[in-house]
Amino acid sequence: MIALKTFNRKELEDFISSGAFLQYDFLPITKHRALSHIHNPKASEEDTLLILAFFEEKLIGYVGCFPDCFEIDGKEIRYAWLSTLYANPDYRKRRPAKALLKKVFEEYEGRIAITEFTKEAEALYNIMGVFEYVFPKEGKRYYFRTDAAKMIPEKKPGTQPLKPLFQSLDAAANLLISIKNLPVQKPDFKYEVLPRIDKESADFMTGFSGVRNADEINTFIDYPWILEGKRDVKYFFSSFADTFTYFWIKIFDQNNQLKACFLLQLRDGYLKIPYLFSTSDLAEVVRFLNYFIITNKVKGFTSYQTRLNETIQQSKVFSHIYDRDFKREYLFHQQLLELLPNNFNPNYQDGDGDCMMT
Repeated sequence: MIALKTFNRKELEDFISSGAFLQYDFLPITKHRALSHIHNPKASEEDTLLILAFFEEKLIGYVGCFPDCFEIDGKEIRYAWLSTLYANPDYRKRRPAKALLKKVFEEYEGRIAITEFTKEAEALYNIMGVFEYVFPKEGKRYYFRTDAAKMIPEKKPGTQPLKPLFQSLDAAANLLISIKNLPVQKPDFKYEVLPRIDKESADFMTGFSGVRNADEINTFIDYPWILEGKRDVKYFFSSFADTFTYFWIKIFDQNNQLKACFLLQLRDGYLKIPYLFSTSDLAEVVRFLNYFIITNKVKGFTSYQTRLNETIQQSKVFSHIYDRDFKREYLFHQQLLELLPNNFNPNYQDGDGDCMMT
């Protein structure tokens, strides 16, 4: 019979500080991801943050929970995102994944949301019969440099021996792209690049409705799920990268007034824009992005920011080599949907949920 163990904030802190999480054949969480969960401003002391599944005292699976909430007409609706779900395939017949999910539903009274899930996990969620697809976001991925040495062997492992050839082709193609981008100059408007959100930006952000405020976003900048370093093979989710950095960008008008600010996340050459706040058109945001992408040799940029993508499509200065349509799906448990008003839309930004952390 499967035994389940839950961890709230204090229990998770003890679990990590004692080193007990290191004793298993695989890691149920990393220390830095645990710290992010522990410092989550929307997690209460009693919220369950991690659940482990055991069979005959052997760890066979786990699920992570990332508490969040909606503020609707002065009422708080608390729920949680599933941040991880893993079950040892050797114990598939014991159905640890279903046992973990049912425990999560019990802990949060069905108030569960999920996004950025794999096809395999999506199949399981659909089998459970309690989730609905809601609030889909249409996005774009823009490509600026070739990365055949990474992408082709990943999709077609049989081409691994050809990786040196792909690297040579990448080098030649990207040299030509770099030469083409030489005329691109630094933007002629005032901007600042900071490591985290400052007070001026925080005050500016209060004029926008959103799921997270400046203090929350800064918390996750300070306690990221990804650190720079070599991947721990005992942990099966994102934990380390060669490069992982946040940039807080401020753009000013001619009167030195803040007109736009946004967060960029750069991971191993790929860029995301988790948060964007602007009181004007986004032409200068696009110009800055183009300069940043060229300067930092960004390979690809993913955005679900609708207005930004529309501005990029109309821009003549955004020097991508091609783009692809992307779609982000969200799954909400039916019991969570029952608590939300008709025609409710959370207006999620790209970094809402647990998306910002990876």
